[in-house]
Amino acid sequence: MENSAVTSHLGVGLIVNIVLWLLVLASVASWTIIFAKWVAFKQARKETQKFLDLFWNAKSLDSIFNASKDYSNSPVCNIFRAGFLEFQKVSSKVKGKEGAAASDLLLNGVENVERSLRRSSLAEVIRLERLVPFLASIASVAPFIGLFGTVIGIMDAFSALSSNTGAASIQVVGPGISEALMATAVGLFAAIPALMAYNQASVRMRHFRADMDNFSSDFVNILKRNYLG
Repeated sequence: MENSAVTSHLGVGLIVNIVLWLLVLASVASWTIIFAKWVAFKQARKETQKFLDLFWNAKSLDSIFNASKDYSNSPVCNIFRAGFLEFQKVSSKVKGKEGAAASDLLLNGVENVERSLRRSSLAEVIRLERLVPFLASIASVAPFIGLFGTVIGIMDAFSALSSNTGAASIQVVGPGISEALMATAVGLFAAIPALMAYNQASVRMRHFRADMDNFSSDFVNILKRNYLG
C-alpha cells in the first residue's frame, strides 16, 4: 500500500502534463501543415508542367493568357500573367509612337516587365512558403520543451522520494521517471517529422525559384526579340 501511494504521488505532475499536451498539439499542427504543403506543392508542380507545355506550344501570348486562368496554383503561370499584363500596358503606350520616343518607351517597357516579374516572383515565394517556417520552429523548440518537461518530472519524482519515509528503491521512483521521460520522447516525435518536412519543403522551394527565374529570363527574351524591339 505504501509503495502504491508513493508511485501515485510520483506520477506526472501538472507542468509535465501541460508540456505533453503542448507537444501533442504541436505535433498535430505539424502534421496538418505537412499534409497541406504536400498537396499544395504537388498541385503547383503539376500545373506548372502543364502551363509550360502550353506556353512553349501555343502560337500567341494572348491565347496563353486566356488559358492561364486554369493554372492559378502554378507560380510560373502567375508570374507570366503579371508580366503579360505589364507588357500589354507597354504595347498600348508604344502604339502610334515612332523614332526615339518609341525606343525610350520600349526600353522603359522592358524594365517595367522585368520589375513586374520580380515582384510577382517574390509574392509567389511568400505564398508557397506560408506556414513552412512554423515547421522549423517546431523542429527547433519541441525537443527543448520535451527536455524541460522531463527535467521537471524527474525533479518532482526525486522530491517526492525524499519525503518518503520508506526505503528508497527503483520500484518507487521508476514509474515517475519513466513518465517524465515520455515528454522527451513526445518532443522528438513532434520535432523529427517537422525537421524532415522543412528540409524537403526548402528543396522544393529552390526548384520553384529556379523555375520562376528561368521562365522570367525566357519570357523577357521572347518579348525583346518578337515584340519590344
